Amino acid sequence: MQIQLNKDSHIQIDDDITRRLEEELESALNRFADRITRVEIHLSDENADKFGTTDKRCLLEARIAGQQPIAVTHNAGSVKEAFDGAVHRLRSLLDSKLGRSTDHKGGPSIRHMEVDE
Repeated sequence: MQIQLNKDSHIQIDDDITRRLEEELESALNRFADRITRVEIHLSDENADKFGTTDKRCLLEARIAGQQPIAVTHNAGSVKEAFDGAVHRLRSLLDSKLGRSTDHKGGPSIRHMEVDE
């Protein structure tokens, strides 16, 4: 799974924070890593230099092999809160979208079980 981080000129984060965000995202989406080809992180400050309580925005776009890309957003007062909220939303969406293909009512589907001969 490839991770690409994009940010506008009003977001100031260093390489160490970038690395930690990427590691957190990899850890959160680890169970889907074989199905996701790329995740793009877009961080922005919607009010720029003006004060706002929920002006930081994180958009996560996941590219899933063989399917259309999916995207989620979350706005918050800090970059970290916006990122955490977006990761939670993306994980929930992937769980719903990809979890259904192999699980049925919380357990494995019989359609994907191996047949003993």
